[in-house]
Amino acid sequence: MSKILLPLALTASSLALSLAAESTQKPNIVFILADDMGVGDVSHNGGKAATPFIDQLAAEGMRFTDTHTSSAVCTPTRYSCLTGRYNWRTRLKKSVFFSPHNKPLIKKDESTLGTILQSQGYHTACIGKWHLGIGWQFKEGFKLPKDKKGQQGWDIDYSKPADTPTSVGFDYFWGIQASLDMAPYVYIKNKMATKPGTVTKAFHRKGAAAEDFEANQCLIHFAEQSVNYINERAKEKKPFFLYLPLTSPHTPIVPSKNWKGKSSIGKYGDFLMETDWVVGEVMQALEKNNLTNNTLIIFSTDNGCSPQAKFSNLAKHDHFPSGKLRGHKADIYEGGHRVPFIVRWPGKIKAKTVSNRITCQTDIFATVAEITGHKMNAHEGVDSVSFLPTLTNPAQSNRTPIVSHSINGSFAIRKGDWKLCLCKGSGGWSKPRPGKSPKDAPPMQLFNLAEDPGETTNLYSIHPDRVKLLKELLEEYVANGRSTPGEKQALIGNTRIEATSK
Repeated sequence: MSKILLPLALTASSLALSLAAESTQKPNIVFILADDMGVGDVSHNGGKAATPFIDQLAAEGMRFTDTHTSSAVCTPTRYSCLTGRYNWRTRLKKSVFFSPHNKPLIKKDESTLGTILQSQGYHTACIGKWHLGIGWQFKEGFKLPKDKKGQQGWDIDYSKPADTPTSVGFDYFWGIQASLDMAPYVYIKNKMATKPGTVTKAFHRKGAAAEDFEANQCLIHFAEQSVNYINERAKEKKPFFLYLPLTSPHTPIVPSKNWKGKSSIGKYGDFLMETDWVVGEVMQALEKNNLTNNTLIIFSTDNGCSPQAKFSNLAKHDHFPSGKLRGHKADIYEGGHRVPFIVRWPGKIKAKTVSNRITCQTDIFATVAEITGHKMNAHEGVDSVSFLPTLTNPAQSNRTPIVSHSINGSFAIRKGDWKLCLCKGSGGWSKPRPGKSPKDAPPMQLFNLAEDPGETTNLYSIHPDRVKLLKELLEEYVANGRSTPGEKQALIGNTRIEATSK
C-alpha cells in the first residue's frame, strides 16, 4: 500500500482517520455490556471480587475514568448505545420496558451500530439480553386464567415470528427478551422462540417459561453462543460485530454452581466473577482463532449497581460498587450513570493507558463509524462524538457537554467540571427520593465535580449565571433535536426539561 503523506498541521482526528484507513482489514468489533455494575465493582478499581479478564482488558488497552450511560437504567441506555441518540428523543421519557407488549423502541428504518456496520461489509450478531422491545405476535381472544393472574408471556403465540434485533441491523440473534426477572423466560433464535413458554417459573417475577429455562444458566449459554459465533466467523474473511449484552450482575443474582462461593464477599461477588468469566471466554476464543490483534473490544455496563446487591453487606467487606460516588442505579447522581469503560485494540491503543475524557456511551456510534469509514448522515448519531482521536492520543479529551437522565425522567447536564441536575433530589432510588426532598430545597442542584466528586455541596444559589447557562444549553439540545453540530432534527413527543418539584 502506498504511503500517505501527512501535512505538518495534521490534527489528531485526521491522524486517527489515517490509521484506520491504513489497516488492510477492518477490525472485528466486540461490545460487551454488563448489567447493573458500578465503577467500584471491577477489581482494578478497588473491587473485592476478582475480575482478572476485565483487568486484563484494562492492562492491554485504555481505561476511561469519566464515562457515562445516557440513562441510569437499562432500556434507555441500550437504545443510546446502539443509535448514538439520547433515549428521551423517543417515546421513552422515563423508566424501562417491563412488558412483552412493549413495542420495539428502535424503528425499522433507524440507523444502529448493526445497520452501519452491515453497510461496511460486516456480519453482525446480538447474543444476550435485548430489552428494547420484542415485536411478539399474540393469541387472538386470549383470556388469562385466574391461576396465572399478573403473569406475563402466556398470551404470546410462540409459533409465529417476532420482530427482534434481526429487524434493526443484526444478521443473527440468540438471547432473551429483557432482564432475567421479566417473563417470558424463553430463548429466542433470530425471530423465533427456541421453545415456547409452557410452565410457570419465577425469577423474582412469575411468568411463562420454557420448561428447561433456568436463570443461573444464562451466562453459560451466552458464553457458549459467543464462542461458537467467533469460531464460525473466524472461517470467513468478512469482519464481524458481536454485541454481547449480559444479564449480570442484575437480579436475580444467581451465580451458577461452578461460581458459588468463589468470591470472599458473597453471592453478588460470585456473580461478578462469573460475569468476568464470560469476558474471558470471548477473549480466549479470539486468541485461539488468531483474531486478537485485529479485534476492537469495548467493555462497559448499562448503569450503576442496583441496591439489590445489598450495599451494607458488601461494605463489611470493603466493597463499594459506586466507589466514592454518590448514588446508584436509577439516580441522577454519578453512581447512577458513571460506569466502567474499557477499550482494547492491540497495535492501535497503547497498553495501560488512562483517559479522563468525559465520554457518553452514545459516542460508540460515531467512533465505530469513523473507524470503519461510514459517513454519518444528518439524522444519524445526533448525540455522538467520536473518541477515536483519544484512542490514538490520550491527551485528546475535549467533548461537548453530555446529558444524563434518571429513572423518573429527571435531567442533568455536564460541562467540564460542572454538573447541573434539574431536580431537587436523586430522581431515582437513593435519598432524597422524588417527592421526599425538603420543601425549602432549591429546585435544582449544581455541583463542581472536580472539587466535590461526591456531590455533597449544592452550589445552585452561589452560581446563578452558571445555572442559567447550563439550563439554556440543555434547552438548545432539546430544541435542535441533537447535541452535536449539524442539521436540526424533528422532535419526537413532548420532551420537558424544566426543573421538577419531585
